[in-house]
Amino acid sequence: MSADGGTTNAAAPAARTIPGTGVGRRHVLVAVVQNRTGVLNRVASLMRARNFNIESLSVSHTDSVEISRMTITIHGDEFAVEQATKQLYRLIDVLKVQDVTDEPTVQHEFALVKVRATDRNRGEIVSIAEMHRGRIVDLAGDAVIVEATGTEPEVDALIALLRAYGIKEIVRTGAVVMARGSQSIEEAVKR
Repeated sequence: MSADGGTTNAAAPAARTIPGTGVGRRHVLVAVVQNRTGVLNRVASLMRARNFNIESLSVSHTDSVEISRMTITIHGDEFAVEQATKQLYRLIDVLKVQDVTDEPTVQHEFALVKVRATDRNRGEIVSIAEMHRGRIVDLAGDAVIVEATGTEPEVDALIALLRAYGIKEIVRTGAVVMARGSQSIEEAVKR
């Protein structure tokens, strides 16, 4: 209140935006690392320490057996993912990290799906797999293993159709990603 009994209109402080409280979304990070014992554990531990749940993690050596490439799929807001990327660079075995979320990429996933099969429905299962660019990699008396490759939605669509027959077991790789065009994260490391 002012001295004359009225209220004063002091400007209220502007709402402060706190970094890291934005909308979370799926991010795909590619990391090129030294192929040494414990690197995977250190990367996963760092993600855990930053409160990220790793949705998928795919690791393999590159053309050079001394270098590995990781594709890490996580969920978070821009600020938190940027901070995690900076922290990854602090790990001695990490050579290069790139967030390829908004870049044109080729993303594929691999899955093996073991489906209940009978003599009556085996042909239907084979047809469904073939229509979705899958293939049969094992036939047994009461089961069929379907190999599926493609984008995550493509693999999900095939699995949804196979659920009607009864899924016994599924194994998925998670995303593997490569940037489109001639640029190469691995060549950038070699320079």
